[in-house]
Amino acid sequence: MFRAASIVVLAVTVSVLTGCATTGKDDGAKPPAVRLPPRHAGFDYQIGGAYPPPSGVRVVSRDRSDSPAPGLYNICYVNAFQAQPAERASWPRDLLLRNARGEVVMDRDWNEALLDIGTPAKRKRVARRVDGWIDECARKGFDAVEPDNYDSYTRSDGLLSASDAIAFIALLSRHAHDRHLAVAQKNTSELAGQRRRAGLDFAVAEECGQYDECGVYAKAFGDRVVDIEYTAAGLRKALAGWGKRLSIVRRDRDVSTPGASGYVRAVR
Repeated sequence: MFRAASIVVLAVTVSVLTGCATTGKDDGAKPPAVRLPPRHAGFDYQIGGAYPPPSGVRVVSRDRSDSPAPGLYNICYVNAFQAQPAERASWPRDLLLRNARGEVVMDRDWNEALLDIGTPAKRKRVARRVDGWIDECARKGFDAVEPDNYDSYTRSDGLLSASDAIAFIALLSRHAHDRHLAVAQKNTSELAGQRRRAGLDFAVAEECGQYDECGVYAKAFGDRVVDIEYTAAGLRKALAGWGKRLSIVRRDRDVSTPGASGYVRAVR
């Protein structure tokens, strides 16, 4: 999770989009009636709680439980690959990934259970619930969705693969595109080259400056990248290399709201 971009898009038929996502053919097809975020625009990351966007902000990401910011490009945060602690009990037991001893596989940093997307049948069942959240994002008026923890397979002790993650996010992408929402790739630079197969439109990257990954996302997504840095050094590094091309902001790791003791937001 915290590890560690408006143009008019050509309309294409849903059948072409579906074929791209499922066959792996990189034919350059774009989703129908999807509005992409502007490049190199003022950005704020508000997934820890909504507040009035600072002056100059044109793109904002908020949790699905919040509402969009009027007049801005709004990204809807959805934890799609892991169960947050408060929601874990509401998931069917067999959709929580388990090891050979029957123990739930956890993301220890965030105390989140990994969801089992290891078979087509389970992917469809998990997607059915996440699709409901995506529908909620669309009803509220968001422009895009940010499915988090695309990289959860790297924390699965080998029980899940990159192919599982791509196949699952392709399901979510098709559903989101049908609701006229763009879809962000969240982190996972190693899969940026699979963006069309996965049906992904732009990137939300955490600490790409800190970890020298901004170039990977910029190349894959044509500079439609929003980057969140969590340290002063990471912000300086991101701005030095990519400050004239990408949307970059520094936030505190808890992504807190103004007035909180740990609140940090900086753009220089």
